[in-house]
Amino acid sequence: MKGFASIRWRLQIWHGLILVLVLAGFGITAWELVRANELRRIDADLSERRSAILASLRRAREDGPPPRGLPPLRGSTDGEGSRPRDRGEFPPPPPRDFRLGGRDVGLFEGSDRNAYYYALWVRDGTELARSAAAPPGLTRPDPAAATNTIRMIGTRRELFEYTRPGECVLVGLDIAPQMAGLRRFAWPLLLAGGAILALGVAGGGWLLNRALRPIAQISSTATKIAVGDLSQRIPIAETEDELGELAGVLNSTFARLETSFAQQARFTADASHELRTPVTVLLSQIQTTLARERTATEYRDLLEACQRTAQRMRRLMESLLELARFDAGQEPLKRAPLNLAQVAEESLELIQPLAADRGLKLGTDLSTARCEGDASRLGQVITNLLTNAVQYNRSGGEIRVTTGTDQESAMLRVQDTGVGMAPADCERVFERFFRVDAARTTGAGRTGLGLAIVKAIVEAHGGTVSVSSVPGEGTVFTVRLPRR
Repeated sequence: MKGFASIRWRLQIWHGLILVLVLAGFGITAWELVRANELRRIDADLSERRSAILASLRRAREDGPPPRGLPPLRGSTDGEGSRPRDRGEFPPPPPRDFRLGGRDVGLFEGSDRNAYYYALWVRDGTELARSAAAPPGLTRPDPAAATNTIRMIGTRRELFEYTRPGECVLVGLDIAPQMAGLRRFAWPLLLAGGAILALGVAGGGWLLNRALRPIAQISSTATKIAVGDLSQRIPIAETEDELGELAGVLNSTFARLETSFAQQARFTADASHELRTPVTVLLSQIQTTLARERTATEYRDLLEACQRTAQRMRRLMESLLELARFDAGQEPLKRAPLNLAQVAEESLELIQPLAADRGLKLGTDLSTARCEGDASRLGQVITNLLTNAVQYNRSGGEIRVTTGTDQESAMLRVQDTGVGMAPADCERVFERFFRVDAARTTGAGRTGLGLAIVKAIVEAHGGTVSVSSVPGEGTVFTVRLPRR
């Protein structure tokens, strides 16, 4: 287990953190909205009671005594709809007595600490009236702070206003019960958030396990393949998601690896067998000759036989090295524009003596077939195909070589009238060391690698080679190369 360093845990932690932030943001926002709505409701109630106090104060002021010793107000109004006082008149008189109207008394009923209360001060700071529920030690707000009409003192929320004549009206309420209600509201939010968080984390973990299960299967299958079981494949439940596509690609890769390793193992076994036979012959002849004294002629015959065996081994090793370089992509190709018909003519000249020895007729239909490639390597391809056609043809048979082009490729076709092959053998004829039967292996010095080299060279040029055959009638090899 990789613990918290694994992708599973990192995704789970990030998912949990994001969920916590979202839930916290939602919970705080919801709590603040409820708190703001509650404060707006309280402020509206306080504003209603302040208006009632102001209305009662205005009625009381109308019965007040004439002003004495108060400075005149110039260029101002009394704030209550009176006419401008621009001739040095005195401000309105303070009220002699203050009483709430009968209907307004109900707004401040109660004497407990949770009732609405009010207090009233005249211009010189003298308290004119207060309600029974007003808290002790209640002081007049600072006149300099008159623009801020709401204040909080502890758990008390108070709304005040200074009038033009200088009176201060204050109404308030102890909002501790409302704040306690808000705190009680926070607990359900926390519980709901915790439940959603738990469900979200559990659901996220389940989804992660389901999403990452293919990765565990991929790892398990790769481990089994690493220890040598190349037949293992990743079980794919859903192929439409990204991991399903990845598993499909890996399965294809594993299949190609299995095929490649099987071919390599078969190739190694075949190569060992091909080399073991001449080595055994060579050692047997040497040991037989050394068993007793021989004449000079016998020693010469032995050396000639050893030379033939060594040449066969050399041809085999050169073919193996050539195929190995093609497999590794290390065989250099000198690409240049060429005419496939001209290369075929040169190869036919080389093969003419072999065909004549077997009494074979060579027929051609060489049309211009321009492509790009290594002329010497493509000549090797044509020579190998022609040699194969000579080797497995009937005495007095025919070999026909055709070149031409179609819309996308230059084409070469080599057709013989030989023994042919079964369809199942056509699928394997380009495999290394593959031989159909004894009838096709009578030629001396054949290694079984000629057609494998043909395929490697053609594919290195970006082309394809195919074969079709009818047993007893002949075989046709077709090479297609990209046009220039």
